[in-house]
Amino acid sequence: MKRLLAVLSLIITLSLSAQELKSPSEFLGYELGTRFTRHHRVVDYYQYLSEAAKDRVQLNEYGKTNENRPLLLAYISSVANMEKLEAIREEHLKSTSGTGKSTKAIVWLSYNVHGNESVSTEASMQTIYALLTSKQSYLENTIVIIDPCINPDGRDRYVNWYNQYKNTPNQLNPESKEHHEGWWSGRSNHYMFDLNRDWAWLTQIESRQRLRYYNKWLPHIHVDFHEQSMDSPYYFAPASEPFHEVITDFQRDFQETIGKNHAKYFDANGWFYFTKERFDLFYPSYGDTYPTYNGAIGMTYEQGGGGRAGLGVITSNGDTLTLKDRIAHHYTTGMSTVEVAANNVTRLNEEYQKFYQPKNYKYKSYILKGSEDNLRTLTQLLNEHEVSYSYGTGATVKGFKYKNGKSGSLKTSAKSIIVSTNQTRGTLVKVLFEPNAKLSDSLTYDITAWSLPYAYGLDAIASESLISGTSKAETPVKNEVLNTNTYAFLTDWDGMDDARFLAELLQKRIRVRQAQKPFTLAGKRHERGSLIITKSDNDNKAEFTKILSEVADKHHKLLTAVNTGFVDEGKDFGSGYVQMIPAVKVAVLAGKPTSTLRFGEIWHFFEQQLHYPLTVLDENYISRVDLSNYDVLILPGGKGYESFIDENTLSQLKEWVSNGGRLIAMGQSIASLDGENGFDISAREKEKDSTAKLVEPYETLQREKMKNEITGAIYKTRVDYTHPLAFGYDNTYFSLKLGNDSYDYLEGGTVAYISDDTMPVAGFAGSEAQKKVSRSLVFGVEKHGNGQVVYMVDNPLFRGFWENGKLFFVNALFMAN
Repeated sequence: MKRLLAVLSLIITLSLSAQELKSPSEFLGYELGTRFTRHHRVVDYYQYLSEAAKDRVQLNEYGKTNENRPLLLAYISSVANMEKLEAIREEHLKSTSGTGKSTKAIVWLSYNVHGNESVSTEASMQTIYALLTSKQSYLENTIVIIDPCINPDGRDRYVNWYNQYKNTPNQLNPESKEHHEGWWSGRSNHYMFDLNRDWAWLTQIESRQRLRYYNKWLPHIHVDFHEQSMDSPYYFAPASEPFHEVITDFQRDFQETIGKNHAKYFDANGWFYFTKERFDLFYPSYGDTYPTYNGAIGMTYEQGGGGRAGLGVITSNGDTLTLKDRIAHHYTTGMSTVEVAANNVTRLNEEYQKFYQPKNYKYKSYILKGSEDNLRTLTQLLNEHEVSYSYGTGATVKGFKYKNGKSGSLKTSAKSIIVSTNQTRGTLVKVLFEPNAKLSDSLTYDITAWSLPYAYGLDAIASESLISGTSKAETPVKNEVLNTNTYAFLTDWDGMDDARFLAELLQKRIRVRQAQKPFTLAGKRHERGSLIITKSDNDNKAEFTKILSEVADKHHKLLTAVNTGFVDEGKDFGSGYVQMIPAVKVAVLAGKPTSTLRFGEIWHFFEQQLHYPLTVLDENYISRVDLSNYDVLILPGGKGYESFIDENTLSQLKEWVSNGGRLIAMGQSIASLDGENGFDISAREKEKDSTAKLVEPYETLQREKMKNEITGAIYKTRVDYTHPLAFGYDNTYFSLKLGNDSYDYLEGGTVAYISDDTMPVAGFAGSEAQKKVSRSLVFGVEKHGNGQVVYMVDNPLFRGFWENGKLFFVNALFMAN
């Protein structure tokens, strides 16, 4: 009887609690779906629920955005589960080692990674309210984690813009201004990065902060809520091919299980949807693939709408799509997902344990050596992913050698890194390090190659044997007290720590020289690009050695002190081949000619990676700017240059370069500099096939088109390492090629280039595209009057993760003068 009374008391308590909780509409003061909710009000609602239902909701602020908005996680479950939440988490994680006996399912729902896909956050509020009221039964054996807004900066950018430009009441006509965002849309974060492509690379502060908490839970299911074109029906799992080969049969099958449950509700409402198209599971840095490679059922859900839909819009087929409709659809799939999880707890836990059992992958260990800067940066990434690694013992290992694409060997050292698949994150290791991911279908949604040894420019071996190593503590680089009477201090130039060291010295008005020829002094060889910091150049700088020592230690730089500028071999320090490095004034073009993503990569690089000042010049007023105030002007990639760089603008650019300016043209901007009145760059066309064209069936046209495409493939390029643009590199560079743009070699300025070998070392390149990029430029420099134009056909700053390309960009700023 007492037990029955206790149960009845609990039911009454929950019922009263449900009645007392305010719905989103009641709390916000307007019906959900009739306005867009600013982020601070979303935060207010979640904080309200965490107080009003504190026995069932735990709210955690896991970080801040670049614009200082809070990032939140809400943990929701039954009273009994919340009382032992930490114990449930610990038991769940034991499953990764095969010892867990968890009886709960963990579901993580992520909303609004793209800021202008704004229905997501609205739907999250409806979802958490339902879980605490009408759908409480789902929580008896399920923990639901909700991130209501992954990208608050982008979301508020969109919401504020929409509120400024919308009609009153809102206008359904898609031609109205409220359905056309400007150049800087709300999709991206503060630095215009796409956070949905940053899960693996962790270049952005939102991604890094989120992953620390994701790794604490490693859920069974992760859903990333999105929007697509306003004319598209809803998309949900199962995903399309290609699936990466590491994805298990269960992960495939359970996507089908979830999709069929969604379809049941959509069918009942007469809502349209599609599955198994467009959205694949291959590229590892998405909100569906990254969780999948860590054992989850990772899924993308796509509602039609996006930034164009506003509060309501008439679609191309004449239907009216409202924000309320979009909320209903995302709410339905979210609740359906939790329902399926609650009904399949045992199966989810059993299969989750199986995922983490040892795998017999072909390559058991990856051994890497090379630039200490790049190795250090790689270990920082591995630490954030909680991937274990060890260091070499001096043994020689054999296996697939990345640099030549054949069998080879590599002698390890105490600085070499060994990363094995024989660990908890072994599947993730395989995906990120394998030389060439197996591609089951060339029609993909994103790039098809990303292997970290290539991205970090490291000499690497993939071994079919398990290679053991040793652990060691990181020893901070620290110089001895610098002698104020030393003639000069020398250091090398081969990575981003060197670049940051130089950038800070220049800003502190420390004068630095570069060696354009290799030299030997006191029995030590110094390569091209080595930095030379002399006492005489800095005689007027107070506390010169103190500043130099502090900056060197900060950036892990060991300085070599020398007491003469008379070298054993090479050029003396007073030679014309030892030049002063200027503290260049840099500007970058922003606005419609440029891609927001390409501009954002440059902006982020200067402010968060190089830490060097950058002036942003918008296309609306750059014609009124005196460019003689700047040493360097960067043109980011973009599709709008044809109308921006007219004959007059091109003439002004040529005059500025001729007077000593340096123009860095990247990606698609290069095409606007070609032509009879342009610079010397010349687009390269593949030879036309004289044979008659074949008639292709309509349904195969898309695949036929792929013959002309390169979908993010890695190419081995040749490098003229004697050129200042290539200082710090050897005679090869692995470049991530994102398209088939092709330009002829430059006379006297071809620095990195593709020769006759047009097969990529990894990723997909169509047969016709391969012909087009044969004997084409990758990076080059054209002298024009007293200045230069630096051409970067491939993007060394792409998504901020191609670490080995960044020094080319720094060289373009400081070395190629």
